[in-house]
Amino acid sequence: MAKLQNVIPVKLITQTVGNINVDIDELTFDSRKVKPGSCFVAIRGTQSDGHSYIPQALESGATAIVSETLPDECPSNVTFIQVVDSLAALGYMASAFHGNPSQRLKLVGITGTNGKTTTATLLYRLVKQMGHKAGLLSTVVNYVDDIEVPSTHTTPDPIQLNILLKQMVEAGCDYCFMEVSSHSVVQNRIAGLTFAGGIFSNITHDHLDYHKTFAEYLKAKKRFFDDLPTEAFALTNIDDRNGTVMVQNTKAKVYSYSLRSMADFRCKLIENHFDGMMLNIDGIEVWTRLIGRFNAYNLLAIYATLMLLGFDKNDVLTSISDVTPVSGRFEYVRSSHGVTAVVDYAHTPDALENVIKTINEIKSDNQRLITVVGAGGNRDKTKRPVMAKVAAELSDIVILTSDNPRFEEPEDIINHMKAGVDASQAKKMITIVDRREAIRTACMLALKGDIILVAGKGHENYQEIKGVKHHFDDKEALTEIFKTLQI
Repeated sequence: MAKLQNVIPVKLITQTVGNINVDIDELTFDSRKVKPGSCFVAIRGTQSDGHSYIPQALESGATAIVSETLPDECPSNVTFIQVVDSLAALGYMASAFHGNPSQRLKLVGITGTNGKTTTATLLYRLVKQMGHKAGLLSTVVNYVDDIEVPSTHTTPDPIQLNILLKQMVEAGCDYCFMEVSSHSVVQNRIAGLTFAGGIFSNITHDHLDYHKTFAEYLKAKKRFFDDLPTEAFALTNIDDRNGTVMVQNTKAKVYSYSLRSMADFRCKLIENHFDGMMLNIDGIEVWTRLIGRFNAYNLLAIYATLMLLGFDKNDVLTSISDVTPVSGRFEYVRSSHGVTAVVDYAHTPDALENVIKTINEIKSDNQRLITVVGAGGNRDKTKRPVMAKVAAELSDIVILTSDNPRFEEPEDIINHMKAGVDASQAKKMITIVDRREAIRTACMLALKGDIILVAGKGHENYQEIKGVKHHFDDKEALTEIFKTLQI
């Protein structure tokens, strides 16, 4: 229970009707969950407008209504508060209602197109490994210290987010590492949170179905850093051409990391193999089981973050040498006859290029790369032909297949991808709509020593078709096919 006037952000209020000193027992933006004592916040969503559900909230006994426009009739027994932005109000209200949990631990947000999940997850693992309680909010899974909580979005809604943070505080967590998506920034899902630091990994072509232009996508990422407090740190990858842009208006203390130029934190990739790589991090050589230049950036960001949080340098570097890949991020399966299959979540042109280039750097000239890749339906269509072009230019054989077609026809998605490939490259391209058959075909085509890359779904254990999620796991499929074919 809380007093409404103690949780509503005054700066967002434009008008009040009724007693703002009223007690509220629950905060919700779902009219179906309203009960007597609830405060209903009307949100304008992409699919529906919560303002149209105010009558239902009143019928269910809502004590207070927070909205951007007031209804024509305001019952005298209900408090109405008009705000500039309901989404922002919900964020601040959820935080205050649950005791501002983000202020009671060190919350670090990671944003960028690629690397968010790996960076957040490994930060969580390393901090736990070094004896501290910590929480994780990621695309793959959430953790309240040791307790796993299923993840449905990269960044949860403000109410669920603050409930999880509160549970972390109650569990004794000192830290929380959180993926911050561009959607969550624009939709004010992180409004009201207090961050101890922010990390920028990189920014490339993605989510233009939502943001419409790259400039708007960039602006969404940058806003996260613009809003950081003066006490926080802003850690940026200056090897990315927009790395300095991200932090140019932040009030936080800025730090940089780089593999190519002078920076506060530096790393050099010395050796790169399928079993791991040798790095020189701030003058000390470290062997890690992670693979690829993109992971060198992730590990450097992790190292820098832990240094900024006050951890011991030797403890951090020792822990880095013990880390294992995050689920669906450059995981590999080896057949009994010498074929290596890599499973990776790469679902953007840049991520796909990074993974393929990493494989090409490691493999020998007599090893072929067979890439199996698709693109998700009802998402950014402009990246489809670019992904196919990248795969065709850098692979020996390409099999275009389904990813999560959702409500689109898989054949249409594949045709969009094929539009990016010229006639000469098309000769090494095969189209197989069924993803399992595409993977099976890649396995059958592979000779001893060849590499198969299955890209796009990574950790996902489902395939979404016409609104239904069917069980499908790339790594599981590869393992079964290797056994069946005995290759």
